[in-house]
Amino acid sequence: MGFNTKLTQKLGIKVPIVQGGMQWVGYAELASAVSNAGGLGILTGLTQPDPATLRKEIQRCRTMTNKPFAVNITLLPAIVPPDYEGYAQAIIDEGIKIVETAGNSPGPVIKKLKAAGCIILHKCTTIKHAQSAIKLGVDFLSIDGFECAGHVGETDITNFILLSRARQSLDVPFIASGGFADGQGLAAALSLGAEGINMGTRFMCTVEAPIHQKIKQKIVDAQETDTQLVMRRWRNTSRLFKNKVTEEAIKVERESTTGEFEEIRPLMSGQRGRQVFLQGDSDAGVWTAGQVVGLIHGKFAILYYLICSTLTSAQIYRLASS
Repeated sequence: MGFNTKLTQKLGIKVPIVQGGMQWVGYAELASAVSNAGGLGILTGLTQPDPATLRKEIQRCRTMTNKPFAVNITLLPAIVPPDYEGYAQAIIDEGIKIVETAGNSPGPVIKKLKAAGCIILHKCTTIKHAQSAIKLGVDFLSIDGFECAGHVGETDITNFILLSRARQSLDVPFIASGGFADGQGLAAALSLGAEGINMGTRFMCTVEAPIHQKIKQKIVDAQETDTQLVMRRWRNTSRLFKNKVTEEAIKVERESTTGEFEEIRPLMSGQRGRQVFLQGDSDAGVWTAGQVVGLIHGKFAILYYLICSTLTSAQIYRLASS
C-alpha cells in the first residue's frame, strides 16, 4: 500500500496524506490514527495551553504510535502572543523531526527548528509567500487553495490555478491543501504536480476524531455552501462553518462604523469555539471547516479504512488516465 513520492521518501511514511493541524482537533488520538494508517498525523501545538503541556501530549502520542508524526505551530496576530520560542523548544527537546509551520513572520521559529535538524512543511496561500518561505530554507510547501478551512489569505485563488502556478514556479516540492476528501482528489493533486495532499475537515468525520458526534454529523449533513468568510475587513480572513455566530460576526463587520476589531472579538473567541467540539452545539462559537464539507457523506469512517480507500481510488484513477 502506498505511493512513492518525495513526501513519502523524506518523511518515512507510506501514504502521501498529511493531516491538517486543526485547533481543538489535532490531539494524540487523531494524529496517531493517521500515522498508524500510513499518513502523517499532526499534533496542533497551540491546542495545548503551554509548552510543557505540549511535551506531555507528544509523549502521549508516542504511546499510541511508533510511526512518524509532526507538530504544527501557527503564528498569528495576537495582543499577547503565545510563547512560540517555548513551543519550538518543546518540539526540539522531545525529538520531533517534522514540523508544520504557518502564519506571519515564521522566520525565527523556522531558523530555530532547522538548526535542530527538523524537516519543515510550511503552509502558504500565495506563490509570493511560498517563494519567501523557500528563502527561509523550508523543505516542503503546503499550498492552500481558497477552498481550505481557516485562514485562506486575501487573494482568493483556488487550487486548480494555485497548484499549477506552484508547479511552474517553485523549486521546492509541495503538497496540496484545501478541498481534498477522496482518492480522486489525491490523484488530481499528484497530476497537478503535488507530492501529496493535506486533509483536515475530512478527518474530522472519522471515528477517531476527538470531537462531539453531533459536530461530525453536522459536517456530513452540510453542503459546500455552508461555510462563511469572516474578518475580511481586517485582512485576516477565515473560512468558518456557517452558524448563528458567524452570521452575527458578518453583521458587525459590515455595519460597524468604527472598524474596531474589539467589536467582533467576543464572537471570535477560541474558547467559545472549543465548546462546539466538547458540547456538540454547533452554534456555541466559531469553528473552521472547508468547502469540502459538501463532499463528505455517509457514516463516520474508521480512519485506517478511509486512508486505504482513498489510496485505492487514487491508484485506480491514475491508472485509468495513464
